[in-house]
Amino acid sequence: MIEIDWLYEQHIKPLPAAERLRLVEKTVSDLATQAAVGEPPERSDWMSVCGIAPNLLGGEDAQAWGSRTRREVGEHREKQWKRER
Repeated sequence: MIEIDWLYEQHIKPLPAAERLRLVEKTVSDLATQAAVGEPPERSDWMSVCGIAPNLLGGEDAQAWGSRTRREVGEHREKQWKRER
């Protein structure tokens, strides 16, 4: 099996932009045709990523983490604005 990165670097990236765009259009068209014919799209197995980053939030509730992070970013942004004035 050809690796996508190698294929891209060796054969696609050197093409002129117009040819790369044609390739994208053709790929999208092929995928749309497959979907219209009823071929099921590839499905991700979400259970395979379960536990991939344990303790990412350090035991903190996800909602609390999001709220705290937004607040901290806002405070940091305000400090930068005050320095610029």
